[in-house]
Amino acid sequence: MKMKLMLMSALVLAMISSDAAAIAQQAAPQSSQTPTSQATPAAPPLQMNSIAPPEKIEFPPTNPKNFTAASPTTQKVNSFLKQIWGYDPNRVWEVVGIQTTPVANLSRVTVLVGEQGVSHTASPTVFFVTPDGHHAVAGTDVITFGAHPFAAVLQKLEAGATGPYRGPSSKSLMLVEFADLQCPDCKLAAPTMDKLATDFPNAHIVFELFPLSSIHPQAEKAAEYGACVAQQKGNAAFFQFVQAVFDTQDNLKTDADGTLKAAATKAGADAAAVESCAATPAAENAVAASVKLGKDLDVNQTPTLFVNGRAVPVTGVPYATLKQIVSYTAQEAPAAATAGH
Repeated sequence: MKMKLMLMSALVLAMISSDAAAIAQQAAPQSSQTPTSQATPAAPPLQMNSIAPPEKIEFPPTNPKNFTAASPTTQKVNSFLKQIWGYDPNRVWEVVGIQTTPVANLSRVTVLVGEQGVSHTASPTVFFVTPDGHHAVAGTDVITFGAHPFAAVLQKLEAGATGPYRGPSSKSLMLVEFADLQCPDCKLAAPTMDKLATDFPNAHIVFELFPLSSIHPQAEKAAEYGACVAQQKGNAAFFQFVQAVFDTQDNLKTDADGTLKAAATKAGADAAAVESCAATPAAENAVAASVKLGKDLDVNQTPTLFVNGRAVPVTGVPYATLKQIVSYTAQEAPAAATAGH
């Protein structure tokens, strides 16, 4: 199942309103002349030339009248947006309003956002910061607000994501994937995760079993087999087992036991011992702990990937973009560690 494109993972604050547009207009200098675009005749029908976007988007001067709220500060908003958007060197923004609302201490933040080399102008985006100063509301999403919006999730993952992993034991760059072995999208995401492991050999990449049993009837059993392969033969064998299951994923529907035992054998494990282990409460509990961790983090679809606590889409985005996000996170990790959680 494709991961929900949440605000954090979509990396765009989506709620654009007429209020934001009005503030953007207030920020620009006013002119009594008729706009040039209305006075200039239309281009001849055969004119095919286009104007290349400028290398740098120029923002209009901000209007102090649009800063009526005491909190949050412009600095805090910029720190927050840097965490959300800083991975993209072409993404530029300007905070043009932090206003009071009819709700006590609920602030409305308006930002002009643009892509250099893509657009001539920036578009207004608005979100709300809650009275406690720790959350932002955009559309139907409520997310953590602040200079380190992913720190709390990362803390939970550092403590609880104890599944099979590849890479070093150090968690300074930590990628945690919640996946279902009967999930077609997880199978599609596997090459991407392999590529990340190759491109980021310093990354601690954890696989957390998250069977969606309501739609994948054999996912729970597959997860229990996987937990037992890891227990019997270690991390490397576990990932070999996962790949073998993905390679024969369709066979789970007709012969789950045979498919899983064959995958265990391919991973170098004792298939009979793994089958016996998978039927024990210990295996069930191991999978249940992984599922609980995911649910505590609001994971409800697979694959779901966290990069140092930040939810990131594994599928549906170019690999270059995903790599950019991981690279940026790796660079930011020392600063986040110094700041603390």
